[in-house]
Amino acid sequence: MRYPLGFMNAQMKHRTKMQKLGQKRYPTVLMLEPLYTCNLACIGCSVERHTGKLADRMSVETCFKAVDDCGAPIINLCGGEPTLYPELPQLIQGLIDRGKYVLCCTNALKLDTKVFDVIPPSPQLFLMIHLDGMKQTHDFVCNRQGVFEKAVEGIREAKKRGYVVMINTTVYKETKVEEVEALCKLGMELKTDGVLISPGYEYESVEKNVFLTRDQIHEKFKAIREFAPKYKINATPTFLQFAAGMLDLPCAPWSTVNYTPHGWKSPCYLIDGVFYDTWEEFWNNTNWEYWESRLDSKCRNCKMHSGFEHSAVEKAMQSLKGKLELAAWSISK
Repeated sequence: MRYPLGFMNAQMKHRTKMQKLGQKRYPTVLMLEPLYTCNLACIGCSVERHTGKLADRMSVETCFKAVDDCGAPIINLCGGEPTLYPELPQLIQGLIDRGKYVLCCTNALKLDTKVFDVIPPSPQLFLMIHLDGMKQTHDFVCNRQGVFEKAVEGIREAKKRGYVVMINTTVYKETKVEEVEALCKLGMELKTDGVLISPGYEYESVEKNVFLTRDQIHEKFKAIREFAPKYKINATPTFLQFAAGMLDLPCAPWSTVNYTPHGWKSPCYLIDGVFYDTWEEFWNNTNWEYWESRLDSKCRNCKMHSGFEHSAVEKAMQSLKGKLELAAWSISK
């Protein structure tokens, strides 16, 4: 299966519950950033996400309140680098106790000292290891030599210890399609539990021109679609069609919401918008209809998984053919 059965059931139950409540918009994923501290300064990352002070991190209690207020079944721990968060074991255990599925997005540099032997494997914990290409490209994106080899070493050890491990790769202008397939092959060799592929978002604060135009996204993802069936790529067929420019989708910024050391970020974790102190202020004051429309210039080249995978699933569910394709995809690999 593309995802563990429990993970898929949690999503399905949440979707059914929201539909019964008559909710048109609802979050399915919380991007929880307990800190803005990082041990890398990747060239495709917004500045605030790797320059924060550890002393400014959120407390575990603050994190739990955001999780409870949001209600999403999936918590994506990011930042910053979450393995640098001193309270990570307590945070992850508390999320698991709440029945949440936890995706820990990490560069893998600290797995040996901050995760292994400290945080036990769990079917509710996914280690999402960033690999933005093979060795030369990944080290270039990370702006440091040796990061690729350390990450691969971490993946091998994590699988040996029984963790659920996925590769998370962002496609940049420098990324060759052949290299993306090579990365998928590597994932199979390492026996990872999947590869999530998404085009990078064009952050305003990033000085280097590493991002794809819309036409470049379409070109690369048309090629990625060709080899996708051979690998455990964790993006739905409809999303890949959208990324390849074969169909259009509205954004669903409310499906993946973001809580940070500055509060709830509106409209999404990608755009430099505004922050709200409370969930109610964030949810009620954000003009969701405007951001769904993708009319804003900040949305021009965005085809990020976080904004459009929910819309892709909804699109597939509108027809019998789409439902059957989605079901077949879910149980394959």
